[in-house]
Amino acid sequence: MGDQQAMDRAFMRIALEQARQAAEGGEVPVGAVLARGETLLAAAANRPIGTSDPSAHAEILAIREASRKAGNYRLPESTLYVTLEPCIMCMGAILHARIERLVFGALDPKTGAAQSRYAIGSDDLLNHRLEISGGILEVECSRILKDFFRERRDGKMAGTGR
Repeated sequence: MGDQQAMDRAFMRIALEQARQAAEGGEVPVGAVLARGETLLAAAANRPIGTSDPSAHAEILAIREASRKAGNYRLPESTLYVTLEPCIMCMGAILHARIERLVFGALDPKTGAAQSRYAIGSDDLLNHRLEISGGILEVECSRILKDFFRERRDGKMAGTGR
């Protein structure tokens, strides 16, 4: 395994921990990590429910934190790791921040905007091109989502009120 692959997997494991934290808080389990080289810039868990903010996706929160720390909304030479393929809103933020690479775990066939439904950032239609890699720790990233939704579905069927 190459150095880049090992680093991608290590950062995705941190994103998975963020996804677990989101699930524990009743949020859809998505986690994101923003890094520059081997340096962790920010890590975030999904929080739209807890914050009553539809834009509080893990990706957006990680970008906001890293931008605050950097004192700049542009984050060149950085890589965003996210457990689930980003949506249209998140892809817009990724491009505006001039993030260089996007690495995600599970595909999102309903709203994925990097590969599944749209090819934003790699379609040569915008002024910033993004290097995109999907499927990193895909089994683990998919499992946490499937388990979360199964538990919610089973809980509602059992009358637990979740």
